[in-house]
Amino acid sequence: MTKTQQRGRSACATDRSQARRRDLIAVGRKLFADTSYDALSMDDIARHAGVAKGLIYYYFTNKRGYYLAIIEDAVAQLAERAGASPDLPPYERVRHTVDGYLRYAQHHQAAYRTIVTGGVGFDAEVQALRDAVRARMLTTLARGAWGRDDLPCLARTALIGWLSGVEGVTLHWIEEQRLPRETVCDLLVRGLEDTLRLIAEHEPDCPAPPVG
Repeated sequence: MTKTQQRGRSACATDRSQARRRDLIAVGRKLFADTSYDALSMDDIARHAGVAKGLIYYYFTNKRGYYLAIIEDAVAQLAERAGASPDLPPYERVRHTVDGYLRYAQHHQAAYRTIVTGGVGFDAEVQALRDAVRARMLTTLARGAWGRDDLPCLARTALIGWLSGVEGVTLHWIEEQRLPRETVCDLLVRGLEDTLRLIAEHEPDCPAPPVG
């Protein structure tokens, strides 16, 4: 077998391994959406996934590793969905971020609740993942509004306050499901506009982007 053939076989094996890992994460996302962490055993997970329990240990080491991998995957999807679109004007980029955030929460409610509330009691690693989501959201908002990553202390504090409100509103919205997503997006964007104007009053280097 030539080296080229060996590399090809290795690449195929890697692709199959990654696909299997993604499949297991998808199964786990559904399981943890309906059943508490403590109520699920590795035997339960393996049975629902239709695989040997050893395969889950191979990919994730233990149940905690599996659970964290599911949350990490959810975080990556949320960050991607709420990512900035650089070809849009500043105001539209900000609105795109908020709408993408809400879309993710609407279609992945259990995962969103876990990200925002921390999942199983207080867990430092889960909390770190939640903080990473917030940090990426702040960076996306800063780039969308001002085309920069670095934020003065006042701007960061104000945006964290707004984002905390977004989390509370979104949790309530996906629980009630009584308002259209577009209406909730309008409410949150209006609140963000007020926050950006307040920031601009105190930080001349952070002017509020033009609306519309």
